[in-house]
Amino acid sequence: MQEHAITLKPAEACSPMPAPAVDHDLWQTLGRGPTVKPAFSLIHHAIEAQAVTHPQGIAALWQGESITYNELNRQANRLAAVLIGQGIKPADHVALFVERSIPMLVGMLAVLKAGAAYIPQHVGITPATQLRHIMEVAATRLVLTLSNLESQIPLTAAQHCICLDAFMAVPTTSADELNVAVTPSTTPDQLCFLLFTSGTTGQPNGVRVTHRNVCNILLTEPGNLGMKPGLKVGQILNIAFDMAAWEILGCLAHGATLMIRGRDIAQTAEQCNVLIATPSILGTLDPARCQQAKVVAVAGEPCPQSLADRWSSFCTFYNACGPTETTIVNTMQRYQAGSPLTIGKPTPNNTVYVLDEDGRRCAIGVQGEMWAGGDCVTAGYLGNAALTAERYRPDPFLGQDRMMFRTRDLGRWTAEGELEHLGRVDDQVKVRGFRVELDSVSAVLESCDACERAVTLKLDSRHLVAFVSPASTDIEAARRRCEARLAYYCVPSLIIAVDHIPLTSRGKVDKRLLLAQAQQASLDANAVSKVNA
Repeated sequence: MQEHAITLKPAEACSPMPAPAVDHDLWQTLGRGPTVKPAFSLIHHAIEAQAVTHPQGIAALWQGESITYNELNRQANRLAAVLIGQGIKPADHVALFVERSIPMLVGMLAVLKAGAAYIPQHVGITPATQLRHIMEVAATRLVLTLSNLESQIPLTAAQHCICLDAFMAVPTTSADELNVAVTPSTTPDQLCFLLFTSGTTGQPNGVRVTHRNVCNILLTEPGNLGMKPGLKVGQILNIAFDMAAWEILGCLAHGATLMIRGRDIAQTAEQCNVLIATPSILGTLDPARCQQAKVVAVAGEPCPQSLADRWSSFCTFYNACGPTETTIVNTMQRYQAGSPLTIGKPTPNNTVYVLDEDGRRCAIGVQGEMWAGGDCVTAGYLGNAALTAERYRPDPFLGQDRMMFRTRDLGRWTAEGELEHLGRVDDQVKVRGFRVELDSVSAVLESCDACERAVTLKLDSRHLVAFVSPASTDIEAARRRCEARLAYYCVPSLIIAVDHIPLTSRGKVDKRLLLAQAQQASLDANAVSKVNA
């Protein structure tokens, strides 16, 4: 078990820490988001409402094509009726194996109208073996796809496809104006979608996300990001990534226009008023060319201070945090230059607990592991009861059969009432017998002049390696900065300057590729040393 892992005792023993009264009062204030009732309890009802109030509003633009809210709703109604006719029932799982497109939106909305949950995957990025695994675990009988992708779907004899683009070629009729009603009716605790983890550490696990989870973050402030009719929202992320639901469903639920990107992220981003991205993706964009942006939100990995400063200088900037299991994000900070960069406070109807190894609340300013509670907590992993029992536990603080989720993120409350993210439990490593927080080393490197991004990794039991970008970063100055601010065992033995930090298909730092490069660089350096000797 990790050194800072929490072994929770039985629920009745997991009682609040006997801290001073001021700390308890602060926790009641800081640890709980505001209580807010979302306007809708099912996310597709919010989209249907936009088709009534803004029928001719443009729901989405993609490669010169567009679709109005009225037409999107009509096509989705027609497809939902077909799905129901083919035996799709509430609580079923329907695969949405597509590429970014307008038909993708019709498929997504139709599945929700039928009372089922959709499983988004980007064909061409996700390997066929992984698609096969997902369909087996989710017991899918039906795959919604596109005509040009149908041959790439690894179907069994018991499964079949509907090609969304071909389906949409048939005109809708007046009968399609009537929104589909399913029996039994969908409830807020039924699944909205299944999101499968990237599978970088093994087989991907399906996270079961409910309508209650989704409405809670997308239909309340600040998670709604001010989206409204007349604004353009970027759809730039991998659709299998949970933050893509923030882009897509968030936009459509508020009547804005979804700008679906092609190959060029920057070309789309430069036209948008609302951008949602990982810091790594945002770092590839030129803020001088994105001056139409009114609101930008980042999550998924630590955000460099310099990146937050650049973008917050001309738009509202949110730094957010939350794993897939807590529904996109469950903490957000509206960052302003000059203030400390944190992950903010719990979003509405959510709680965050910073707990010690005995499951007791840590005092303000004391580091612990963050657990998430409230309406953000998803319904566990599909077909993996053991992992669900390990990561989801009864919430002894909220009670009433509520659950909380172990994020494996380290954090602490500041005296100002915000959460500091102190890295992943997994990123606290031992080097020369000392505990090192990799993100802290990266933060020191990013404080150097001209260094925009840094990633630190454990090379072996005695050495750290760091990558800095851009390639023009002064490596010796970076090393001196580390030596001045960090203990000797925290100073990277090897610092490599690169033009760009490689990213995964989900827009996060590709640490596996970097580690392979570092190991090769270390071998090459050792070989040179032996030759010189």
